[in-house]
Amino acid sequence: MNGPVLTAATLAITFSLAAPQSTQAAEGAQAASEILGRISASRIVVISDGDFLTRTYGTAELAPRNAGYRDLLTIMSPAGGTIITASIPVSNSVTSAPEILALSEDGQTAFVAERLGERPKGGNRISDLPPGRRLFAVDLSDGAALRLSDTVEIEAFPEALSLSPDGESVAVVSNRPEASFVQIVAYRDGRFGSVARFDLADLGVRGSEPAPRGGVTSTNVHWHPSGRFLAVNINTQNRVAFFEVTGADDDALILRPWGNVVEVGADPFVGRFTPDGRHYLTANWGRNFTAKNLEGRIPQTPSTISVIRLADPATSPQSARHDLLGGAETGLSSEGIAISPDGQLVATVNMRGTAFPPGSARFHRDASVTLLSFDPATGAISRLADYPFEGSLPEGGTFDRTGDHFLATVFQGHDGAGPEAGPGLEVFRVAKGDRPALKRLGRVPLPHGAHHVDLAP
Repeated sequence: MNGPVLTAATLAITFSLAAPQSTQAAEGAQAASEILGRISASRIVVISDGDFLTRTYGTAELAPRNAGYRDLLTIMSPAGGTIITASIPVSNSVTSAPEILALSEDGQTAFVAERLGERPKGGNRISDLPPGRRLFAVDLSDGAALRLSDTVEIEAFPEALSLSPDGESVAVVSNRPEASFVQIVAYRDGRFGSVARFDLADLGVRGSEPAPRGGVTSTNVHWHPSGRFLAVNINTQNRVAFFEVTGADDDALILRPWGNVVEVGADPFVGRFTPDGRHYLTANWGRNFTAKNLEGRIPQTPSTISVIRLADPATSPQSARHDLLGGAETGLSSEGIAISPDGQLVATVNMRGTAFPPGSARFHRDASVTLLSFDPATGAISRLADYPFEGSLPEGGTFDRTGDHFLATVFQGHDGAGPEAGPGLEVFRVAKGDRPALKRLGRVPLPHGAHHVDLAP
């Protein structure tokens, strides 16, 4: 990121036909406005990483400074038939799971965690980036003039966050060399409050491998719709742990295990509770963590989804029992997962081979979204179809508030690709009925490095 968060000016752009630089630019702006105008949301928020390129994972070299990329938070809001877009610099990193952004229900505040910190002067490689230690709250109340409302220091290397249903607590997981932590940060009236920290080892999640933290790495945290429970994915152990949260921030918060730890598919990178709170779904990437290079680490077999049926919340935490029901295959190298508001559709965002250089035999020009049907009553899940689209490193995705559209972030376009295939939001209409399907609407261009998206009603 170029420049400190606190002093950078907010940028404002309007998708409109006013003074277009070319007919092509005017047509692109009009198409973006039309696409966004269909989405059921008052605000759409996207986070972008300006330090990494697609090739950085293979070369360890950061983006050239003269490329002009920045770490940004961008919001898009409909206003009088146009879409007003505003951006503010906020430090973030694509090396985290696509779970470092959350938007409050009223659309007034966005929360962002930085896994890696700001690029130092002279820094040109991944190893030059310092550990991230900050959680940000960004005030979006003035859609054209965003501002940073507060910052709090948390444990280093935060991997994911989740906002509580009441909007008053942010849960974060971090992986320091010596321990993995769950943190619960209070948030009231535009300010962060107390930070409660819990070592996963003290909560019974331990490892015995000769690796940092005994081989324990947490990559996802998610609040249950009731606000009573948290799920934490331990992707290096193929497990999910559940915890009950009791107490209040003005007293001593207590985190204790809720039922058993559940074994799932390989590398459960991210996960979601279903809207009714009866199940928890994990998107299992399937990486090989012992591999020394990109070719060895990224799997050549499809990723999977696992479905966990949760214990009755009325059961005591000690006797609660969660059960693995089964799952389904998805696309190659899935990262993000999303569940429709009615709980009947699931989508994963799949990188496929877009992380590899074009000269590699494993390179794919197209990524994909996998659409699956889900039965909220039984937990049955089945794959419907894959929907390819051009672009590199798509990660985060979300359904809109009616479930009529699906949005996937695209980190970067391929060399020579135009705006219609560059970084941005790939948008689909959801065709419902007996056989749900996705119908591509197009791409909304955004700054380089888009890697997660959230929206408000």
